[in-house]
Amino acid sequence: MIKKCLFPVAGYGTRFLPATKSMPKEMLPVVNKPLVQYGVEEAIEAGMTTCAFVTGRGKRSIADHFDISYELEHQISGTGKEAYLQSIRGVLDKGVFTMVRQREMKGLGHAVLTGRSLIGNEPFGVLLSDDLCLNAEGSGVLAQMAELYNQFRCSIVAIQEVPMDEVHKYGVIAGESLGDGIYRVDDMVEKPAQEDAPSNLAIIGRYILTPDIFEHIEQTEPGANGEIQITDALQAQAKQGCVMAYKFKGTRFDCGSVPGFVEATNHVYENYYEND
Repeated sequence: MIKKCLFPVAGYGTRFLPATKSMPKEMLPVVNKPLVQYGVEEAIEAGMTTCAFVTGRGKRSIADHFDISYELEHQISGTGKEAYLQSIRGVLDKGVFTMVRQREMKGLGHAVLTGRSLIGNEPFGVLLSDDLCLNAEGSGVLAQMAELYNQFRCSIVAIQEVPMDEVHKYGVIAGESLGDGIYRVDDMVEKPAQEDAPSNLAIIGRYILTPDIFEHIEQTEPGANGEIQITDALQAQAKQGCVMAYKFKGTRFDCGSVPGFVEATNHVYENYYEND
């Protein structure tokens, strides 16, 4: 079983300014729960109960959220308001939370490498809170991928089909289809121009990585946007061994954009919150 999940949460969230000037974008609430908590709940459901955060300056509220607030607990003790803390109490009971700070923003690959000391020499999940993934019909995306890892024992990326005019926003894969939404990756390109994209199968913010990925990242030169891209490290890993891609079951909302965030909020309110 994979026991650890890495959460890169050091980004500035510039698309949500001025709201994110002093508030981490990962703490923006989708109805009544911050984005990052949805991700942590997904990881814990998958058995990844050790949650390792790669944070940055101005992100202390994330650490505070995954801790007990004695003053708040005391103030609402014995009242009906205690029920509002039920979900986060469940997370705190099941999870273990560790943190390291990323001093410079050098890309997702660099963020993953920064978390190496928290992960050690074992396979691990990576979850980007910007991508809110919900599956009302079954298990979460990371749980689906963890099950696949038990079969293939290699790095796995989550993918979905996107319009060709949007491939420049994503890492894009090409590979051999093995059926059931599973592909053996032959090629990966980060943020390609439409005419250069090998397919319209885009990587979204869910990964399972084997620990040798750290050596590949160390040897990866800056790529798209001058950043160290995890896609480039995975491409090297695919050439030397095996990387799988999985078209997951569920719905993904791009909460890194304002329209996607609003769409997610409406969906959660209509399909989850009112039914609580």
